[in-house]
Amino acid sequence: MNRDLLAIAAFALAVAVLPLASGSGVLLNLAMTVLYAALMAQAWNLLGGYGGQFSFGHALFFGTGAYAQVIAQLQWGLNPWPALALAVALAAGVGLFVGALSFRYGLRGSYFALVTLAFAEVFRVTALSVPFTGAGVGLMLPLRAAPANMQFASRAGFVWLALALVVIALLLTAWLRHSRFGACLQAVRDNEDAARAIGVDPFRAKLGAIALSAALMGAAGAFYVQVFQYIDPGIAFGPHTSVEALVAAIVGGMGTLWGPVLGALTLHLLAEATRNLFGNLPGLNMVIYGSVLVLIVMFAPRGVVGTGRSVRGLWARRGGPHD
Repeated sequence: MNRDLLAIAAFALAVAVLPLASGSGVLLNLAMTVLYAALMAQAWNLLGGYGGQFSFGHALFFGTGAYAQVIAQLQWGLNPWPALALAVALAAGVGLFVGALSFRYGLRGSYFALVTLAFAEVFRVTALSVPFTGAGVGLMLPLRAAPANMQFASRAGFVWLALALVVIALLLTAWLRHSRFGACLQAVRDNEDAARAIGVDPFRAKLGAIALSAALMGAAGAFYVQVFQYIDPGIAFGPHTSVEALVAAIVGGMGTLWGPVLGALTLHLLAEATRNLFGNLPGLNMVIYGSVLVLIVMFAPRGVVGTGRSVRGLWARRGGPHD
């Protein structure tokens, strides 16, 4: 646990000084988007990586948090900081609702994945139909740049805000790795029947995991609307958000502390590289990006972290006899 805390502190310090060391808007924008993607991947990793419950509809929690943040400010006059707490709580509540329905009736694997996807679609269609979400037009936040309004004149403020959320997610994940609850959750992931036989309650373990995961995803949704000041049903509950969260976790390494962060960094650096190299040929950058992504999933199924461990183990075995 202490090693994890030291690593998280070093990571937080290194990223926190980035805006002070460089005023490059491109670099700060990249740092912000990577941290934002890492937060979503961490959220998905808690349920999918540590709990073994693959969700295809995490946009459900993202959209709940985003709309709660906007509606609380526009229609209830709430300050953005307590609105953030409300967004996180509502997203966790939706997670508990979906989890209670799914896990109570024993849905797992592809059935659970499809249920989450279906719930996200139901919320998207509902948001398109009701007036308080702005229907198809969406909702727009006014720009009031001030820390008290959770809006900042430069990207540096958003980088620090995203960093704070990612650090919270990392601390939560580190606690999960070393806690009794985390051990129960991983036991359920590895063999639910065997876990039940030794006294673990799979329903409670999975319900706790989906609530934590949904809360972090709701925070990501609230962060999104503070940065871009606009949300509509397609952005909030669309499948691209769910895909971004799960792909970053899978590429980085599921069920690991740093996998989601490394996955988000890898994907965004890859996207930037293909855009810069092939941006003058429309569509080619996306073809190359997708091809590289497929190769990573095929030949590095344990992700960046797992591949790094394999290479390090191979290197240690080869170097062993010569030591």
